Amino acid sequence: MTRGHAEAFQAWMIETPSASTALNKHKGLQQFFKWLLVEEDIDRPPMDRVRQPKTPQKLIPTIRDEDTKKLLDACKGKTFPHLRDEAIIRLYYNTGAPLSEVGNLLLDDVDLNTESVHYHGKGAKDRRVRFGPKTARAISRYLRARAKHKGSELPDLWLADRGGRRLASNGIKIRLKRLGLAAGVANVHAHRWRHNFAHEWKRVGGNTGDAMLLLGWTSEDMPRHYGASAAAERAQEIQVQLGIGEGV
Repeated sequence: MTRGHAEAFQAWMIETPSASTALNKHKGLQQFFKWLLVEEDIDRPPMDRVRQPKTPQKLIPTIRDEDTKKLLDACKGKTFPHLRDEAIIRLYYNTGAPLSEVGNLLLDDVDLNTESVHYHGKGAKDRRVRFGPKTARAISRYLRARAKHKGSELPDLWLADRGGRRLASNGIKIRLKRLGLAAGVANVHAHRWRHNFAHEWKRVGGNTGDAMLLLGWTSEDMPRHYGASAAAERAQEIQVQLGIGEGV
């Protein structure tokens, strides 16, 4: 592989999937060839002089509180799916965890005494995150229903509607889309609550280090990204309050 191969691949990535995907691939290839340099004693890595692609600054797709309320209203009821779905949505909204971390939770990961959840992040980076009383009540109601449900002996926290099986991350993804259609909320997916959590945290001046711990980030790239978005929203709020641009 030569530098020309790397640049051609990167150009194709920018044109086909997106510039942000090209950036992720660029970083991955850099690390791979650094590893080869040490382990396999290769010559100068082909990524050595390949410039990192620039990514455009885009608005972060958050989800509004009124949309979350519509989804929770669609979960009102005492059936097993209703109780489970409310607990899932509140956990995403309240903790900002990604789809897979909530989807892979075990029963033992939830502690209602401390109102906290033990998340298993990528690369064995575990963390414990607190949740609020509304989420605690929703999880408690679900656990009582779960104890009577087929498959209650399984170690997994989330169970499917039928069949005594676990509800995997992909099942949660599908379920959220269906709830979105029922509630009239477009483009519902778990990561929008993660975006919302991070955005609101930065908007009210939350500490960057604390956000990284809560959300399981290891790089400061994401806090900077959300910080810029939150700063822009604060500026807009000040503009409205001062009436700037409405003097004519």
